[in-house]
Amino acid sequence: MLAGCGKKDASKIRIGEVTRSIFYAPQYVALSQGFFKDEGLDVDLQTTAGGDKTMTAILSGTVDIGLVGSETSIYVYQQGADDPVINFAQLTQTDGTFLVARKPDQNFNWDSLKGITFLGQRKGGMPQMAGEFTLKKHGIDPHKDMNLIQNIEFANIPSAFASGTGDYVQLFEPQASVFEKAGTGHVIASFGKESGHLPYTVYMAKQSYLKKHKDVVQKFTNAIQRAQKWVDTKSVEEVANAVIPYFNKVDKDIVVSVVKRYKEQGSFATDPIIDEQEWNNLQDIMDSAGELKARAPYDKLVDNHFAEKAKADVK
Repeated sequence: MLAGCGKKDASKIRIGEVTRSIFYAPQYVALSQGFFKDEGLDVDLQTTAGGDKTMTAILSGTVDIGLVGSETSIYVYQQGADDPVINFAQLTQTDGTFLVARKPDQNFNWDSLKGITFLGQRKGGMPQMAGEFTLKKHGIDPHKDMNLIQNIEFANIPSAFASGTGDYVQLFEPQASVFEKAGTGHVIASFGKESGHLPYTVYMAKQSYLKKHKDVVQKFTNAIQRAQKWVDTKSVEEVANAVIPYFNKVDKDIVVSVVKRYKEQGSFATDPIIDEQEWNNLQDIMDSAGELKARAPYDKLVDNHFAEKAKADVK
């Protein structure tokens, strides 16, 4: 009887992350702590650098699920997609970028950015829109009050700043902390603190995939919720140790610093539910940047039932 009770093969699932960043710590925790394996999932994680490339991978079927900003699903919806891309589990709830200057500034004032050259992010991307939203909140028109550069590829922005382009730059971690350690730049403000809570980085998939693979998606969301709880309750040091295998070229002290920074500003979502108020905040930011043709209905592009079940079931 026992001979016929072999273990079932793990369900394979292909994930495309928009970039490799400690900002996504719960995802790497789910991998390193075996939470995906516990759910019977064999996860193939690939980095699909940039929101446009990640969305292309989702639409073409190169990946099953994408980890990317919610704004990308709104862009697809605005184009009238027959098979819309649905947001089903939130990973981060603030912007993850920081304002980096060439010199330390203990008495930083946003007005000091007027007239400078600012190396921003890709036009239409969430980092750039959150950055512009913050600047406008402080009375700065990024297109009139500064020389705004946003024609550099996402992956090349750090090297462009290091080579002398721009007075200030908007960077993700761990690059911001790497620059601080090297003396190349200094973090003087957080766009995450300034722009408020929003569904910044979310797991999403085509509606057809969610309908066809409900069991796999639920297991995946369960693992993410378990990882979110783990990150929320563990120390900075424990989280750093769990994610460092995915950042083997980054010094341990940098990883610890970055985890601490993101935990302190509440960037890691503690559950995968995508809140409607945060969704509206996202669209306010898009509208301010001139990238929103019309408000995208929350109930058409967000499916919380996987997240709600995971939150209820994962203890």
